[in-house]
Amino acid sequence: MTNKEIKKILDSVRNGTVSVESAVKELKHLPYEDIAFAKVDHHRHLRQGVPEVIFASGKTEGQVISIADAMYKKSRSFLISKATEKIYNSLKIRNAVFHPASGMISIGEEKKKRGNILVLTAGTSDIPVAEEASVTASFLGSKVDTVYDVGVAGLHRLMGSRNYIKDAHVIIVVAGMEGALPSVVGGMTDKPVIAVPTSIGYGTSFGGLTALFAMLNSCVPGIAVVNIDNGFGAGVLAHKINLL
Repeated sequence: MTNKEIKKILDSVRNGTVSVESAVKELKHLPYEDIAFAKVDHHRHLRQGVPEVIFASGKTEGQVISIADAMYKKSRSFLISKATEKIYNSLKIRNAVFHPASGMISIGEEKKKRGNILVLTAGTSDIPVAEEASVTASFLGSKVDTVYDVGVAGLHRLMGSRNYIKDAHVIIVVAGMEGALPSVVGGMTDKPVIAVPTSIGYGTSFGGLTALFAMLNSCVPGIAVVNIDNGFGAGVLAHKINLL
């Protein structure tokens, strides 16, 4: 539940169009709703500016659907990460959208887009993680541009995206293999860069550890690094920076 929604309820009580009892009923699940296997945090948007997001991996299909139903009843919106098309088809919530590239499900996306986030990938194989970042930031209300497959093996491709880099408020750079692209981009711009290592690569990439260490050891200041494959975390951080 957002600040705007609570203010609307309180204004309705003040002007007499909603009874105190009805308002209490609307607010009874703050700060959270206990549904036995989960405590749905309806209060999170008020505290953090970002609603609770459902992480589907490790949950049963029934658990994901029950949490989504609880959130939808209160706010008419939710975002699910690491989901499958099977979960999407079982939701049976009209107008929910499945994003196949990222494995995310959304409904109630913020319509008014603000600022400008740019998402870059080193390779095509990094797109699923980049799409998770892009869908997340857009859902929260940020304007997002994407440019894919501009890694260091062909830097002339990145040069063709200089206008996107110049116009961005914050840049998310997603890369696997040796993880060099965030350092290159960081050396080209005065904008904050969020680096996302991916688990893409051959044996000595060690499931993304090589890219992670390379990004953490970048000599370029102004680069923040999130966890391996954590497009969601990058999208939230970029959105918060974008609104400053």
